[in-house]
Amino acid sequence: MMRPRLALIAAFIAASSLDSYASRPPEIVISVADQEMALIAWGKVVKRFPVSTSKFGTGDAFGSYRTPLGQTFVSAKIGDRLPAGAVIKNRNATGEVVNANAPGRDAIVSRVIWLRGMDGTTANTRDRCIYIHGTAEERLIGRRASYGCIRMRSKDVIALYSLVHVGDHVRISDKPLSAFLPPEEPSLLARAD
Repeated sequence: MMRPRLALIAAFIAASSLDSYASRPPEIVISVADQEMALIAWGKVVKRFPVSTSKFGTGDAFGSYRTPLGQTFVSAKIGDRLPAGAVIKNRNATGEVVNANAPGRDAIVSRVIWLRGMDGTTANTRDRCIYIHGTAEERLIGRRASYGCIRMRSKDVIALYSLVHVGDHVRISDKPLSAFLPPEEPSLLARAD
């Protein structure tokens, strides 16, 4: 049983550590290890989504088809009000709409969130056209299947698109997602008797 003074100190420490998370601006964290993404805002996990990163591994070299690791940010959003499955080529809608898992189709669909690097490990990200985008190959989500981008199901990228803004930070890591999630809110500590 915790003594009343110790319980009060423990509650203060827990609240102080939560405050540091609560004061942070929104951030997308992508775990290559888990093939999962989390949108974290003001100390809370807003949404988690399965993703697919590169089947060629990680890196930022031109022509590598790898997913860059490090800090990036949302530099542009493309696809306002397009229907799910709308094909986007060269950052423009083509007018074509494809169904999820359409045979022989590996198109960028629904929305594009274009990333720009913030550090030396992501310097080429924008020029390599690394996006978070919808894919017609939804059956491959959760496995490494892309050519460098971060792929999502159409319904998921549409949801994410509506929640993020140009300038929001995106961290891509080879660590498990759990390493970046805020701590759970503490439950009421032991009652002082």
